[in-house]
Amino acid sequence: MTQNPLATKSETSMLVIRPARGWTALNLRDLWIYRELVYFLTWRDIKVRYKQAFLGVAWAILQPLLTMVIFSVIMGYLLKVPTDNGVPYPVFSFVALLPWQLFAGALQRAGTSLVGNSNLITKVYFPRLVIPFSAVAAGLIDFCLAFLVLLGLMFYYHRQITVNLLWLPLLVVLALMTALAVGLWLSALNVQYRDVQHMIPFIVQAWFYASPVVYSSSIIPSAKWRLVFALNPMAGVIQGFRWALLGTQAPDASLAVSTAVVLVLLVTGLYFFKRMERTFADIV
Repeated sequence: MTQNPLATKSETSMLVIRPARGWTALNLRDLWIYRELVYFLTWRDIKVRYKQAFLGVAWAILQPLLTMVIFSVIMGYLLKVPTDNGVPYPVFSFVALLPWQLFAGALQRAGTSLVGNSNLITKVYFPRLVIPFSAVAAGLIDFCLAFLVLLGLMFYYHRQITVNLLWLPLLVVLALMTALAVGLWLSALNVQYRDVQHMIPFIVQAWFYASPVVYSSSIIPSAKWRLVFALNPMAGVIQGFRWALLGTQAPDASLAVSTAVVLVLLVTGLYFFKRMERTFADIV
């Protein structure tokens, strides 16, 4: 008995694979599923950064330390910039430099991460979110090494550690979330508009002056302007670091405002990144 070819053709099923759209594309579980790739890319970024450097990973300590010395001479000794609660300027500035350099380095790496990994994107399938995420995470080693120097400075200047230190991990996460949120926007835009990579250093420099790294946030004259100042997420992070480590004024509502801004940037950044993701391999 012969089989009807028309019947066979009509019974054949077809599987159509389409990219997820809208909010359904935001599957953050992919970061856990591809955690080994995240670890590999993070460790690769760390090794490449210090490859063929004579001092190697010691630069993670020297860079913030030398920056602190320069700021202490110019801002603390020459310009007599006031600090909170009479905290010595070297430790006052170094406490702010830790989260700032963690954020600035993570933002610059994340902003150019997709273009820098173009060969990987065009050859292998994996969630593209892994790339900026690993670029942000790569700064944690530098932060931990520099934090050991901070503990030495606090001991030298007789600064006592209080229970407020327990808030420090949350503040570190907030700094990384800020870098990731902005980095998602910049990395996706940089794929299509290469001018973005030339704008990133300027953005970081302008952001530095808008953040209370070399000065105290207490110089902001009124509560209204402090609220506007808190729209800068790193202002809340730096103020929180000084409170947690040096016992200065608590960040109060400013930290809540900074956290809300970060969450908005992160959610919109994830949505924009996933929306642009399907075009990365064609453009990059």
